[in-house]
Amino acid sequence: MTVLTLDDLSRAIANRIGISIEEARKDALFVMDIFGFDDRVIDNVLDPEGRQLFYILEEEGMLSTEREETTLYDGREWRTHYWQLRKDVILKYSKERKKIDGSIIPIKQTQDGLSEEETYESLDDEIWISRKKRD
Repeated sequence: MTVLTLDDLSRAIANRIGISIEEARKDALFVMDIFGFDDRVIDNVLDPEGRQLFYILEEEGMLSTEREETTLYDGREWRTHYWQLRKDVILKYSKERKKIDGSIIPIKQTQDGLSEEETYESLDDEIWISRKKRD
């Protein structure tokens, strides 16, 4: 039996979705609260906001869906939808080493190979002072 921790799920969410570890921990805590000690939960326990997070995690491969069909005593079909944790995928994603900067927006590179942010950080304070004097 594979044990999944809050840290594992937090790192996997942060690595795959590209959000900060703090935001990922909030989402992971919500997911862990829903699942508890089970690997599978019924879809009816989710509100629309929670279901949206589950769809995102399904898209990343960390959750999957399944359904069961039962014939009721009067002949009607009853479908029950479930969410399933994919622990193997979550553990694999939690071990990935990616730079998490809290943004999913790609960083543009300048001609010298630095990102725009690194270029601005490399400028001396005097440049900023001289800019303020002209204004």
